Amino acid sequence: QVQLVESGGGLVQAGGSLRLSCAASGRIFSINVMAWHRQAPGKERELVASITSIGSTNYADSVKGRFTISRDNAKNTVYLQMNSLKPEDTAVYYCYYYAGGVSARRSWGQGTQVTVSS
Repeated sequence: QVQLVESGGGLVQAGGSLRLSCAASGRIFSINVMAWHRQAPGKERELVASITSIGSTNYADSVKGRFTISRDNAKNTVYLQMNSLKPEDTAVYYCYYYAGGVSARRSWGQGTQVTVSS
């Protein structure tokens, strides 16, 4: 199985920036998708951004132009650069790993809290 360890969450003022990191370990397949999801109190978990092994990205409309997802395959690490943060970005952010094929494999990180004050 793949283990995901997140870091970088914290408290920041509106308009500020944070960078989240997710380090993956274990048996990692070369073709995979990694993503960031978030869940705010009283709301369902939602996809924030995803990135494939070759660098194709996808973003939620609410974060386009403000967030950037990237990865370093040599370090097995995915990042989420968050700029121009808003109070509505406050949530627990979760790292996610998926490898398809004959038998799909999925892993979730433990989550890291991001709080944006007004």
